[in-house]
Amino acid sequence: MDAALAAFLDRQAAVICGIDERLGVYADAVRDFVLGGGKRLRPAFAYWGARGAGLEDSDALVACVSSLELLQASALMHDDLIDGSDTRRGAPSVHRRFAALHESEGWSGRPEEFGAAAAILLGDLCLAWSDELFCSAGMPFAKVAAARSDFDLMRTEVSAGQYLDVLSEVRRDVSEATAAKVARYKSAKYTIERPLLIGASLAGADDRVRGHYSAIGLPLGEAFQLRDDVLGVFGDPAQTGKPAGDDLREGKHTFLVARASAAADPGQRAVLDASLGDPDLDAAGVARLRAILMDTGALADTEQRIEALASEAEAALESSRADVDPAALEVFAGLLVKAVKRDF
Repeated sequence: MDAALAAFLDRQAAVICGIDERLGVYADAVRDFVLGGGKRLRPAFAYWGARGAGLEDSDALVACVSSLELLQASALMHDDLIDGSDTRRGAPSVHRRFAALHESEGWSGRPEEFGAAAAILLGDLCLAWSDELFCSAGMPFAKVAAARSDFDLMRTEVSAGQYLDVLSEVRRDVSEATAAKVARYKSAKYTIERPLLIGASLAGADDRVRGHYSAIGLPLGEAFQLRDDVLGVFGDPAQTGKPAGDDLREGKHTFLVARASAAADPGQRAVLDASLGDPDLDAAGVARLRAILMDTGALADTEQRIEALASEAEAALESSRADVDPAALEVFAGLLVKAVKRDF
């Protein structure tokens, strides 16, 4: 997939730099971001979704599903700007990268505004390029057309989920119902179910196979998001590529936080209310919040929920054996372990 992405980005860089040589840093930023990291989960699920439904391997299929990595790049660039994140994958986030460029060059205006503008534009560019690569990768027109509705709905769902996430933060909505809905539309459907269905559509799969894929993808996608929430609070920055406790500083109202809020005593709830979402939260503040998440049983509940969802996805895998290619199911089982345990 990296080879397909690199070839596409090289072609696009030639177009951009043909407009103006100063746009080289603009094109380089996308290339560095896309090829510099990432686990390619969405393209992998789409690829094996297609293979599991009987479609043969081809360079065109690989390039087509690789378009989902450009969609992911768009989402992450915008997400980092929304959250004010300093790093991504161990490197400066896109808006920080361009703010630093502005400052080093001594340009006029405010570096952070220039960085924000660059991140918005580059995120939009990746979104446009994801569509272009999806349609121009060389897959037969009829197959691309069949997958178009899933591809379009995927982008609508993740945008809606992202807005619900932002809305829950400003409304201080710590209900489990909202956290579950955000997890479903921002991650579960976007990361696993919808890519699987895109692959199924590319292969011309019937509703039975699509039903299997949804039964696998939804619980696995939710487990993936819950694991992400745990890592966002307790993870090793060397593994996550982001500073420890960043989700607490950003005030993300996750299932983990919802469980803690529901079980907290008045003193613990006062600390949660005062500290969650504080961008200046120091290491001691992060430690206090972590302790509350553990002492209320929220962390243990979240881990139990992850295991239950993983078991549900495993059962769905087993029930699909009569209709999905065994080689694909073997890969899905491996991806399940990786997605839930983050053993990459």
